[in-house]
Amino acid sequence: MIVPDHRERITKTVEMSGEPVEIYMTKMMTPCTPEEFKAMSVEERETAKIQPPLNQRIYNPEDGIVCMQDIPVKMRDGVIIYTDIYKPEADGKYPLIISWSFYGKRPFDGQSEWQIMGVPPQTVSDMSKFESADPGYWCRRGYAVANVDPRGIGHSEGDFVQFGTQDGKDGFDFIEWAAAQSWCSGRCALSGNSCVAMTQWRIASQQPPHLTCIAPWESTTDMYRESLCEGGIPAHSFVRLVMKEACGPNYMDSTPDNLEKYPFINCTYWKDKDPIWENVTIPVYQTACWNHFHLRGSINAFRKCKSRRKWLRVHRDFEWPDAYSNENLQDLELFFARYLKLERNGWELTPKVRIEVQDAAEFLFMKNRPEENFPLKRTKYEKLYLDASDKSMKKEPVQENAVAVYDSKTGEVSFDYRFEEDTELTGYMKLRLYVAAESYNDMDLFIAVQKLGTNGDLLPVTLFGEPHPGAWGKMRVSRRKLNEKLSTDYCPVQAHTCDEKLEPGQIVPVDIEIVPTSRFFHKGQQIRVSIAGRYIRGDWFEPLMWNTDNQGNHLVYTGGEYQSFLQIPVIPPRFHDGDIMIR
Repeated sequence: MIVPDHRERITKTVEMSGEPVEIYMTKMMTPCTPEEFKAMSVEERETAKIQPPLNQRIYNPEDGIVCMQDIPVKMRDGVIIYTDIYKPEADGKYPLIISWSFYGKRPFDGQSEWQIMGVPPQTVSDMSKFESADPGYWCRRGYAVANVDPRGIGHSEGDFVQFGTQDGKDGFDFIEWAAAQSWCSGRCALSGNSCVAMTQWRIASQQPPHLTCIAPWESTTDMYRESLCEGGIPAHSFVRLVMKEACGPNYMDSTPDNLEKYPFINCTYWKDKDPIWENVTIPVYQTACWNHFHLRGSINAFRKCKSRRKWLRVHRDFEWPDAYSNENLQDLELFFARYLKLERNGWELTPKVRIEVQDAAEFLFMKNRPEENFPLKRTKYEKLYLDASDKSMKKEPVQENAVAVYDSKTGEVSFDYRFEEDTELTGYMKLRLYVAAESYNDMDLFIAVQKLGTNGDLLPVTLFGEPHPGAWGKMRVSRRKLNEKLSTDYCPVQAHTCDEKLEPGQIVPVDIEIVPTSRFFHKGQQIRVSIAGRYIRGDWFEPLMWNTDNQGNHLVYTGGEYQSFLQIPVIPPRFHDGDIMIR
């Protein structure tokens, strides 16, 4: 399913990574007053959004907090953007926490109550930008907070180009402006989750001198592989839905349209959206959720950035309740106090990696277990071989050939293995399959790795009470070519530089990247690999959909010369003495 976009689309040439690139841009949501919105027809409201008028003022949103609203800031090319600055009422110089995203700097305007899913009402103040630092918390602890409308957003001038070097350069200019203001200590940080985390890597890539640390909590970092074309399968719907949050008088970079214009990754358009990892050397506090589409980007960001002072915390909960919980706010406050206020508070003793080992539903086997690295150095990779004759997996290669068949549009096939002892899997899995499209030239594969109980019932992790499909992987088989430089034995990475169509019935091997996970399997519980031609998930509030290209039956070959297998990351106990195990 493709979500239609009725807004005007044009072609413009913009600078990307120092080169002129022709891109598609669409008209953003039209700013309007509440009165104008009320007078619109249903059709007109599809392309409009309530936007408060420009209103430069200084006022007290709450006792003890001052807001300097709609301050203009000039970028290096003369474009003016606008920001709201919140700070403690008392005179002084305060370190600054910056929220940078295309979500409006006052999203609560025009709403009856500002509420975030999974977070009780009144937890987050009306001063907070979506997915960002709450001035109601941070200003009372001696920080200033900047809610920024980037280029093209709200009343800020220009066109909006998503997640590229232009955003990074503007972030540089804003930070250097802010550091020179009379109310700022000269030490600045970027903070926030999801979209607000994604921009942090692009800004940090430009190395603004007064940016002292970043806290990107959940961050897609490879826009092609993790968002627009995961596994090589185009995904327009969710991105178009999120793009409708962008409101301004001009145009924005339309990434779904530009995926069609630039279908392969080896071009300037997609290169411009990659962070420059070797430039990120300041302290970093990265989080990731085992069950969120930001997972791959968050883990890779931690691994790829060149900072020697970096920390990773991986958890099971959804990003919003995780970000605004008291426990995690206090943890983040220690990080900011260390690098924004230069307090010697022992932050350096925080484990470099902390992981939650999931069990079932909302239950954890272990919480915030300290580790030194990711993937874990003590990982032992083992193979479970698929057997289509009985839909099982086995520890030894399967001798006899067999084939599993499913309808590519309505069916699925699964393979199960029962653990004979307690087993922890933490890290990267990969799936080697030998596959064929019975009567077509391509096939889209959707993989879910799941946990079953001792009786064979599914034991999913739950988010907001809904079952998660499991650790996932995706692949369009015509995109099976791997990037040899990025791929490892435990994590294959697709190249996305060409299409290699199939002949009907042609059997080919594919190595499918499965996102990292951490699950504990008690003795007698089972692991399942589910394979289908579509994404299977019910009752979820985010419209995650892919534009599939399947016809007829899919065939999965196992055994003999077709040793399909799941490679799993087994984590041995740290200490083992008879029946005593310390994990």
